[in-house]
Amino acid sequence: MSQPNPFDKIKDKLSSGLTFYNLPKLQDKRIDQLPYSIRILLESAIRNCDNFQVHEKDVENILNWQSTASNVEIPFKPARVLLQDFTGVPAVVDLAAMRDAMKRLGGDPSKINPLVPVDLVIDHSVQVDVARTPDALEENQKMEFHRNIERFRFLKWGQQAFKNLLIAPPGYGIVHQVNLEYLAREVVKSEEGVVYPDSVVGTDSHTTMVNGLGVCGWGVGGIEAEAVMLGQPMSMVLPEVVGYKLVGKLPDVATATDLVLTVTKELRAKGVVGKFVEFFGAGVATLSVSDRATISNMAPEYGATMGYFPADANTINYLASTGRPAENISYIKEYLATQQLLCDYTAASHPVYTSTIELDLSTVVPSLSGPKRPHDRVSLSDLKQDFASNLKSPVGFKGFGLTADQIAKTATFEHGGQKHTITHGAVTIAAITSCTNTSNPSVMLGAGLLAKAAVEAGLSVKSYVKTSLSPGSGVVTQYLEKSGLQPFLDKIGFNLTGYGCMTCIGNSGELADVVGEAITKEDLVVAGVLSGNRNFEGRIHPLLRANYLASPLLVVAYALAGTVNIDFEHDAIGVSSVTSKPVFLRDIWPSSALIQDTIAKNVLPEMYKSFYSNVTGGNQRWNELVVPQGLLYPWDEKSTYIHNPPFFQSMELTPPVRGDIAGAYCLLNLGDSITTDHISPAGNIARKSTAAKYLEGHNVDPKDFNTYGARRGNDEVMVRGTFANTRLVNKLAPAVGPQTTHIPSNEVMFVSDAAERYIAEGSQLIILAGADYGSGSSRDWAAKGPYLQGIKCVIAVSFERIHRSNLVGMGIIPLQFVQGQSADTLNLTGKEKFNIALGTQIKTGQTVTVTTDTGKSFETTLRFDTPIEIEYYKHGGILPYVLRRLV
Repeated sequence: MSQPNPFDKIKDKLSSGLTFYNLPKLQDKRIDQLPYSIRILLESAIRNCDNFQVHEKDVENILNWQSTASNVEIPFKPARVLLQDFTGVPAVVDLAAMRDAMKRLGGDPSKINPLVPVDLVIDHSVQVDVARTPDALEENQKMEFHRNIERFRFLKWGQQAFKNLLIAPPGYGIVHQVNLEYLAREVVKSEEGVVYPDSVVGTDSHTTMVNGLGVCGWGVGGIEAEAVMLGQPMSMVLPEVVGYKLVGKLPDVATATDLVLTVTKELRAKGVVGKFVEFFGAGVATLSVSDRATISNMAPEYGATMGYFPADANTINYLASTGRPAENISYIKEYLATQQLLCDYTAASHPVYTSTIELDLSTVVPSLSGPKRPHDRVSLSDLKQDFASNLKSPVGFKGFGLTADQIAKTATFEHGGQKHTITHGAVTIAAITSCTNTSNPSVMLGAGLLAKAAVEAGLSVKSYVKTSLSPGSGVVTQYLEKSGLQPFLDKIGFNLTGYGCMTCIGNSGELADVVGEAITKEDLVVAGVLSGNRNFEGRIHPLLRANYLASPLLVVAYALAGTVNIDFEHDAIGVSSVTSKPVFLRDIWPSSALIQDTIAKNVLPEMYKSFYSNVTGGNQRWNELVVPQGLLYPWDEKSTYIHNPPFFQSMELTPPVRGDIAGAYCLLNLGDSITTDHISPAGNIARKSTAAKYLEGHNVDPKDFNTYGARRGNDEVMVRGTFANTRLVNKLAPAVGPQTTHIPSNEVMFVSDAAERYIAEGSQLIILAGADYGSGSSRDWAAKGPYLQGIKCVIAVSFERIHRSNLVGMGIIPLQFVQGQSADTLNLTGKEKFNIALGTQIKTGQTVTVTTDTGKSFETTLRFDTPIEIEYYKHGGILPYVLRRLV
């Protein structure tokens, strides 16, 4: 049981009288050498030390970080949890279901409550149904409520039913930008008057964006987040920390987006999966907090747990400029300085790091990433040549495998009263979207200035290009309007479409019918250009095979050009309707001095104060929702949005005995870089899918299918959408798509149908996979779906950090092939039967031998990385473990 905190002896008070645990009072020289991010883990361990959940040995392990990194596990208690609605709905559904189970098992349902502050921002539901019109925002928000009213009612019920749950209704912005601008505390003040560093785990991998503000935070699976909500410490391997030194200054033509795409490529090549990256060096001092947040945002794309910028004077200034109360800033500054958590980037000394890498900011050039992965950076000057090469290169991350005849194809159609001819590389979606860039006034106002110059130069965007503006918060609209730049964005089609992730997560809406028909008929490789962080194939829109990440300025530029098949240095971006002369991008590109002057005049603290003054009550449609009352949710079995999940309905107090896996069939045999987009249901629900069949059986009209994300609260839909990606490459299927072979019958069928048949036959299932299995967004349904499909084990070359954790959280065994081996090198077809015996004395990282009915035998490593993960497995997952403890 808990004991008094042995570190109470170092308790101290700030000048304001607030209490804190004073790290320098330990008089331990090891602290001076620790990376700032590790110091925050240390403070948490000291403050929460009770020799029950957090032990004195854990504190000593952190102090010995240089020798213990990547070798020991530590418990970590984050200050709060952050949710967006796609991942938040299933989290609240699980909490509601746990209350039912608690009552059934004889416990007190009111015990199921978040024990730490939980902030949920509804930002993933709005779609670009309407674009390029003045009423696009109103129409899209109207459609958002029409489609999602069941989910919204459920969430509003949760807001009043659960303590410690704040919900920002639709229309406030993107969760990570709202976190940066408003929710992040920097230093938390408890009700008891104790202050400590803000830290957060979120159910979206881009939770890391707040690292730019000096806040420790990263993405976890929804399952893990729920455990943190319920008072459980997170068990994590004490990470290595890669120091990334920035020197010099960005050149005038480069943006923060160009910098982050450069950093992403460099760090992905270095290999930082499972590690913290901490930035240092005088170059950091030249970057605004918004620039830093842009870099931190894409930590999942370069593979790191965090991309951390310690707090400095710029951080304090940002807090003031975004309207944080002056009294808070006073104690925040004093606390950080006293705790040696306030950094001077220009100082000669720096902490000790596991390894270091250096970048001269002056070498950064305008860049994009694509056509299929966020770390495949291409210089702007090389994109035309690179795209031409991609067209004819073999099918892969940088190839589409077209023949000369296919490359020559064009399509002609009428749209907007004009005739258009397009070919490969035509830009059909150009979207200023996603948290990565829309938090950054320099690139947002830069895009507005570029639009103004383009309009004045007599340029326009062709009618068939689906342009959209989806800011991260209403503050962006305020400063675009105050600067007088929004009308110019409107003029070229970048009308405000909504405040949410939108295009970046695939909520791009439909293309015009004639455009879609033209693309499909000639099988054209058309392009999307977006200011997002993800561009995996099929994510942005099923008809767009080439997608490029770019700054908002370049999104505008490519919209004007209408094609990625352009060299802006030598090719005109268009012809002026005023002078009939060619206009080049350099003619209209705004200088960094003009951008900074526009920021200084138009981005004001009052904007943040006014916009966030009434977060929970500022949406009329939300306020008018009528919801049920009470501790227990009245489930409606007819609902196709919210459904009581099966995870706890038959759970007993005693954990079941987990037996060996014997005679298991392989449901899927997959290659490298299978993302959670391939695994987890995402995007629109296809008319010809098992999920569609289920919905039609429940009298849902196809026009009301909505997206998988919107239906994440219904397990019946989600299990049918698991592995339903149209771009899934499965070696057990004859073609690309969501199919597999049912091995006993040799029948090809939808993956979910095959899984259902195997379960009915009493067969166990496994998955074979390649490297980086589960990369991409942190999605709990990428683990919940396979669990409900009967998957007992995934054997992969390597796992993405969050997804491996999610698999463990659902009681699925992650096994890793021995270095240098894979299903292919072992000549496994996936048609074998597999036997896996863990034994009774399971240990972290143990060697597990896998045998097949064909006589093959190979060794794997058990990827239970911490002892508590073994406990989760024995209980059938993290939530049954927590529930049994609470009962």
